[in-house]
Amino acid sequence: MNYELVIKNGTVVDPAQGIHARKDVAFANGRVSAISDNIPTSEAREVLDAERCFVAPGLIDLHVHVFYGVSHFGIEPDSTCLARGATTVVDAGSAGADTFPGFRKYVIDVSDTRILAQLNISSQGMLTQEIGELENPDYADVGKACRMIEQHRDIILGVKVRLTRETIVGERAKMQPLYRAREAADAAGLPLMVHPQDAWCESIDDILALMGKGDILTHCFHDMECGILDEDGNIRDSVHAAIERGVIFDVGHGAGSFSWDVVQKAMAQGVEPTTISSDLHIYNVQGPVYDLVNVVNKFLYLGMSLDHALAKVTSIPAETILMPGQVGTLAVDAWGDAVIFEIREGEFQLIDAHDQVRVGKQILEPVVVIKGGQVYRQRRTHH
Repeated sequence: MNYELVIKNGTVVDPAQGIHARKDVAFANGRVSAISDNIPTSEAREVLDAERCFVAPGLIDLHVHVFYGVSHFGIEPDSTCLARGATTVVDAGSAGADTFPGFRKYVIDVSDTRILAQLNISSQGMLTQEIGELENPDYADVGKACRMIEQHRDIILGVKVRLTRETIVGERAKMQPLYRAREAADAAGLPLMVHPQDAWCESIDDILALMGKGDILTHCFHDMECGILDEDGNIRDSVHAAIERGVIFDVGHGAGSFSWDVVQKAMAQGVEPTTISSDLHIYNVQGPVYDLVNVVNKFLYLGMSLDHALAKVTSIPAETILMPGQVGTLAVDAWGDAVIFEIREGEFQLIDAHDQVRVGKQILEPVVVIKGGQVYRQRRTHH
């Protein structure tokens, strides 16, 4: 027996390798061990037949909230992310410098899902809904953030700041949290992730002016103030310039940050997201988000090709988190994470953050998830 697991007869879609073809994939010692036209079943301890299915690398979700039990946004990662195909996720600022050690000990280190994180510039992170994490500007402590990053460089990928005025950022703080987050990110040599909507500024121009290559603007298709469109519905010049500089435009669907109207206007003008993410949390896991695959299905509905859409949840985010070749691919020696998808035909309601419905005719549905070369067996729940 050379392999612990072999997936037979599936159509492998691996944008990192430019593969869209019928292939077999074998796993051993937690990694991808072989990928070829025909791997004998006699070589494997376990064989999965993926006839009429797509086989993709484990998905990467660049924006989730999984500080379960502490942050009011938090959900349990394994049942909501891993069981639905997102084998690697990035928690987007649920924890800050005061709470990150607990997040690591009680969630990150004990979950089957591979969890990385953006550290919130607010030292308390996203604890309650009643008082925003930057109501008091003193929480945006650069020194504290940098010290915590140094202790957890293996899993902290960058600095997150949320800018929504009043509910998150108090009037005393105004735009200070953005400047402090920039300072912390620069000091640590890491990128910045910004949640821009309804900030204390004139427009998104002021936010993008501080962002450069590798920084992430999440919630890129919201329809609130500080959006990517001007009052005439055209993509702002600052957005085109930021894309040219290499700023990453990330979906971050969430409960209020994805508008069919905005995304269709943007894509009609040639602006599409760099990465597709869910912003999955307690307030949207029962809809309209459900999971990362549901967000991918919305882009398939918009006419994006399967390979192109999957690249935005595999190879491109793998580069963003500086793990190309390890995750987001089925290349030999990559981590053994994969998803087997069925294509379901019918009529499927696809709902944005404002209850606007579009009807899709085809969706991807994850039917088997492989993590670390093993079939992930969890009590499966279907929505």
